[in-house]
Amino acid sequence: MTNPTVSYEVVHSTRYTYESEVSASFGQVHLMPRDLPGQECRASAVRIEPEPADYRERTDFFGNRAAYFSIRQPHTRLTVTSTSRVEVDRPVSRPPGPAWEQVRERLAAAATDGELDARQFVLESPLVSVSAAVERYAAPSFGPDRPLLEVAADLSARIHAGFSYRPGSTSVTTGLDEVIEGAQGVCQDFAQLAVGCFRSRGLAARYVSGYLETRPPPGRPRRQGADVSHAWASVFVPEEGWVDFDPTNDTFVGDRYVVTAWGRDYSDVPPLKGVIFTEGTGHELEVTVDVVPLNDTP
Repeated sequence: MTNPTVSYEVVHSTRYTYESEVSASFGQVHLMPRDLPGQECRASAVRIEPEPADYRERTDFFGNRAAYFSIRQPHTRLTVTSTSRVEVDRPVSRPPGPAWEQVRERLAAAATDGELDARQFVLESPLVSVSAAVERYAAPSFGPDRPLLEVAADLSARIHAGFSYRPGSTSVTTGLDEVIEGAQGVCQDFAQLAVGCFRSRGLAARYVSGYLETRPPPGRPRRQGADVSHAWASVFVPEEGWVDFDPTNDTFVGDRYVVTAWGRDYSDVPPLKGVIFTEGTGHELEVTVDVVPLNDTP
């Protein structure tokens, strides 16, 4: 028996309030969900205030939906709001897969288009360096002849149990060695650590950005704006394809997740990045996210 399709409305709003007038803003967003097996984006729109002089959507190197905008009028506030409707039907149950050593050998040979494409995710990237500390941390999960997805499950459980989730304890540029030493971070850090562990063994892993439907405690109402953008990891399995898992919550990714983009690490797919021109030095940032199910879920 298959799970019914779940529909979501996802609203992600980012507001910058600047202490001094900004003469121009230039930005790029990765906020529109992808179409992929098990997920279909029915509609999406990005609203920007003040109205941009230029707005263009494109497909980036990794096949993600991205948009560029420029604002050339003076402003003290910038608001970017993405609204999407997504249908998800993503099974979680998967076979354990081949042994990780076999997968490494297949990636080295790269006999198929999928394996050849996956090889770019074996390499180090700006925010995922394979250091001695990363190799040491990965070692206990990679037992001889262990099935690849058993490795993923073990690694996910170890990160979940061994690291504290503490917003503000790291930044977008925090290295993996510092994350390991401090044993704390946020979903971005835990996803990149998992990616680094797989790459340390010659395996292909990528960083995935998106959303997770959060559910309130029994008897409590759902809080508007209380959801957050999320990040997790994905590992390449020959014949199977890419399999996503979430070390922050110690689970394989199912139909409570919405994928927006993937890349080598966070630096490839930040939800919003840009450049402003101003003489001021400070700003206030407010981010709200709502992932609202539009039909009943099991």
